[in-house]
Amino acid sequence: MDNSQRLAQHIAAFFGDATWIYPVVMLGAAVLAYFLVRYLLVPLADHAIDQVQDRWDDLLAKRGVFNLLALLGPAMILYVGISYYPEFGGLVRRLVLAFSVAMVILSLGRLLTAANDIYQLYPISKERPIKGYIQLAKLVLYLLGAILIICIVIDRSPWGILGGLGAMTAVLLLVFRDTILSFIAGIQLSSNDLVRKGDWIEVPEFGADGNVVDIALHTVKVRNWDNTFVTIPTYKMIESSFKNWRGMDELGGRRIKRSLLLDQTSIRFCDDAMIERFKGFKRLTPYIELKQQELVEANAGLGADEIAVLPLNRRALTNLGSFRAYCQAYIDEHGKLHKTMTLMVRQLAPTANGLPLEIYAFSNDTAWVSFEGIQADIFDHLLSVLPFFELRVFQHPTGGDFRTLGGPRGGGA
Repeated sequence: MDNSQRLAQHIAAFFGDATWIYPVVMLGAAVLAYFLVRYLLVPLADHAIDQVQDRWDDLLAKRGVFNLLALLGPAMILYVGISYYPEFGGLVRRLVLAFSVAMVILSLGRLLTAANDIYQLYPISKERPIKGYIQLAKLVLYLLGAILIICIVIDRSPWGILGGLGAMTAVLLLVFRDTILSFIAGIQLSSNDLVRKGDWIEVPEFGADGNVVDIALHTVKVRNWDNTFVTIPTYKMIESSFKNWRGMDELGGRRIKRSLLLDQTSIRFCDDAMIERFKGFKRLTPYIELKQQELVEANAGLGADEIAVLPLNRRALTNLGSFRAYCQAYIDEHGKLHKTMTLMVRQLAPTANGLPLEIYAFSNDTAWVSFEGIQADIFDHLLSVLPFFELRVFQHPTGGDFRTLGGPRGGGA
C-alpha cells in the first residue's frame, strides 16, 4: 500500500462514507499549491533577483522562466492523488504527467530565449549572433518533447517512434529543407563574419537597402532607409550576392564620387591676363608659379615668332587644367576629408552631356546626414568658382533658354 492510498484511508475514516471529500481535498490542495508557488515563492524569487546587480537574472524573470514551473506543484499533487482511483487513474495520470513534461519543455524554451537575451548584453553578440542556433535548439527541443508527450499519453516507448522516424528521413528532409539550408547558411554567415546586426547592407534582389535589425534562423530582417522592413531568407544571403558597408564604418571614411559636367566649348588656353588673375587665387598661386617655371624651361628652345603665332606650338596653361589644380588644392586642405585616403580630381571620358570632372575623396564623417552636407558644401563651392576660370557647367536647355533665344514677346507689323 503506497502513501496515497494510506492518505485516502485516513480521510475516509475521518469523514466516514463521504467519498466526495477526497477529490475535493485533492483539488483544494492542488489549487493551494499553485497559489503558494505562483504568488508567494515566485515573487520571492523575483525579489531576490532584483537585489542582484547582474542583468542576466532580470532577463530570466522577464521571460517568465519560473512562472510555468508554478504549475508543476499542482500537477504532482494530482498525479499522486489520482492513484486512489485505479479504474481511470492510469489515463488521467498519464495526461497529468504529459502536462508536467510540457511545462518543463516550455520552461526550457523560455530559458533558451533568456540565454539569447543575456548573450546580446555582450559586444560579441553583434559579431557572432546565436539567435539562429537558439531557434534550432528550441525546434529540436519541442520536437523531442512532442514525441515524449505522445509516448506518455499512449503509454508507448519513445524508441519505437524514434525508430520509425528513421524511415521518414527523406520526408523530414523535404519538410525541413528551408530550416536545414538556413542553419547551414547561418553558420557560414557567422563563421565568415559576412553580416552582423547593425550592418548596412544592400540586396537589390529583395529590394533591401538599410540596416540589419535581426538575424534569425530562417530570415535576416532589414530596415530600409524609408523605414520599411524587408525579410530575406537566410540561405538566400549565401546563394546570391549582397553588399555590406561595414568596412566604411570601420575605416571611418565614406566615399565621395561625383562629377561636375563642364561645357567643353568653354575650355581654352590661358592668356596673360587670365594667368595674372589666377595668381591672386591663394590656393592656386603655388601651382601657377611652378607651372610658369616649367613652361619657361620647356619653351626655351622655341623661336619668338613661333611662340607668338600659335599657343598650340608650345606648352601652355589651360583654364580647365588650372581649375583642376584648384579643385585638388581645395580638397587637400578640406578639414572634413580623410588625408590618408585617396584624394583625387580626375577627368573622365567626354560625353554628349559634357566633360565630367570627378571628385574622388573620402569624408571623415560616415553619418548619412553629415556626409551629404560635406559633399554638398564641396560642390557648392566648386560650382560657384567656375566663372572665375571662364568655364561653364553643362546642362540641357530649358524653357527659359528657348524664350531668351526667341527674344521679347509682343509687337507687330
